[in-house]
Amino acid sequence: MRGYGSYETDESVFMPGKRRRMNLLAVCVNMFLPWFNFCGIFSLMSFHIHYTTPVVADASIFLGFAFAAISATLGYRARARGADPAWYNFATCALIVSTVAAALCGDLNYWYNMHIFYDLENLNTYPSVNPARESGQQMMDSGRVYFTAGTNLDMHKSVAFKNEDLYCVAPIVHDKEKPASYDYWAVGMNCCSGVSSDFRCGEFNNPSARAGLRLMRDEQRPFFRLAVQQAEAAYNIKSTHPLFFYWLQDPIAEMNSYRDDGFKYYLLGIFAHFGFNSFCVASAMVGFSKIGRFPS
Repeated sequence: MRGYGSYETDESVFMPGKRRRMNLLAVCVNMFLPWFNFCGIFSLMSFHIHYTTPVVADASIFLGFAFAAISATLGYRARARGADPAWYNFATCALIVSTVAAALCGDLNYWYNMHIFYDLENLNTYPSVNPARESGQQMMDSGRVYFTAGTNLDMHKSVAFKNEDLYCVAPIVHDKEKPASYDYWAVGMNCCSGVSSDFRCGEFNNPSARAGLRLMRDEQRPFFRLAVQQAEAAYNIKSTHPLFFYWLQDPIAEMNSYRDDGFKYYLLGIFAHFGFNSFCVASAMVGFSKIGRFPS
């Protein structure tokens, strides 16, 4: 019986003018198996399983390498019994590539998009917050904050801390009341000059903007904290428990944009990998035919 990667052993192999037939099963397996492997790992590494049960997401990577090891073993056995292991070898390489690519792309998609969305979804929403009366310590678990009428940005106290990028901050204040501690700050990157009070971050020029979406990027928070410390020194103010927000009109739409980006990059990734893997399979078919190793 002819195997998954064996040569065609009938007279068509040896007689001129006879075409060797390709093993369509082998082609289909190599076309779709690495892609399914990529889709599965990419999905588990990108979405809610990674957030709630990261061990399952990590296990999918080991499973992908296990599939590659099985393919390598089958190729070794095919060679031992005199069959051509070419498609097995191709599948081994394709499974390794798909596993590594899915793990890396999925992890990036998770940390840059979906992790932020899930964190914000799990944090509390606070309506009608007066930044002059309610301290940052009371809002430590806030994800979305809607401020009372009369709340705006104090552009005259905005500053920036420069560390390659500009980390811009401006206090969120109430028109008629001065806070004991400036704990609410609108933030943004590279949206101010750093030399004057010209905060241009988020929806700074939208008169209907009166809400904040919490900054969730841990790697940026220390630099914004340094910017706040500069503001404390420059304007002789106090910020005991600073909280950082993106200044917006609709925090829910902005939060959902992280989720939408996560799904967009997932779809882009799976279609890109299918195209890449299809190209590799087609190249392998041409290569096998040219070197006389056209496995059936």
